[in-house]
Amino acid sequence: MRRRRRRGAARGFTLIELMVAVAVVGILAAIAYPSYLGQIQKSRRADARAALVAAAQALERFYSERSTYAGATLGSSGVYPAASQNGYYTLSITAQSAAGFTLAATPTGNQASDACDVFTYDQTGTKGNSGGTLGAASCW
Repeated sequence: MRRRRRRGAARGFTLIELMVAVAVVGILAAIAYPSYLGQIQKSRRADARAALVAAAQALERFYSERSTYAGATLGSSGVYPAASQNGYYTLSITAQSAAGFTLAATPTGNQASDACDVFTYDQTGTKGNSGGTLGAASCW
């Protein structure tokens, strides 16, 4: 008994089926990748928040020793490093007097396009941001 082979009954995918699958994957990637980048930037904001609070604590220690905020600096010889722990933000003292200070965390590198832009924090614990499209409530 001989088996007959079917000619024309090919197994596998056609070019059209393959192109439809590639198009679907492309559409999903076009939607998912920007969302992924947004979530990465959102998670990196914690680096700015933690650095600002830690720098404020260092400034409070400075104040308790000298009864003034004036003269405190950030950086290698300052009370706190001038960059956040993971390096996504640069810290600076934007306003300083004997009785108060304002700290700012400016995004750097890939984080520079973040919607929150510059985070701010002062001696009273007031949290804010400037230059971004999102408000402080969304960013903090």
